[in-house]
Amino acid sequence: MRTLFLTAVLASTASVSAHAQTIVFGAGYADFSEDVSEDQALISLEYQHRPFHQAKRFSAGWGAALSIDEDGDTHIGAGLIGLYSFSDRWFVEGSVMPGYYNAGNDLNDLGGDFQIRSLFGLGYNLNNGNSVSVAITHKSNASTNHENPGVNAFLVRYHLGF
Repeated sequence: MRTLFLTAVLASTASVSAHAQTIVFGAGYADFSEDVSEDQALISLEYQHRPFHQAKRFSAGWGAALSIDEDGDTHIGAGLIGLYSFSDRWFVEGSVMPGYYNAGNDLNDLGGDFQIRSLFGLGYNLNNGNSVSVAITHKSNASTNHENPGVNAFLVRYHLGF
């Protein structure tokens, strides 16, 4: 598990110098839908590449995300990120990232290895070019398996721009 995490961190760091737009560090709490599951704290790391589409207030780009909770339940995915700016300071963000999920705790099984993480967040741009945001996420397999309990999370995030 630690090897997977270190590999993802190193891969993200190596990509930062060449192509990165933003690295996002998050911390929060996961709330599993199943009653027998164990809710717990989690951390996340997200890489957001520079946008491939840029309009006056909206941008779209690709990204990848890794999240790990206290029991080692891990999701790694990649997908589309959208950002809408209300002003120079406030923005909303959304993303959809299908990927691989590994339940470190059998009670937190989400019904299969394939899970899709969706995110909706509200953020604020700081004077130093970085940002802070709060976000909610949902992971589920979109009923591609017989079981689809899902997990929701609340995150506080720091966006480090490059």
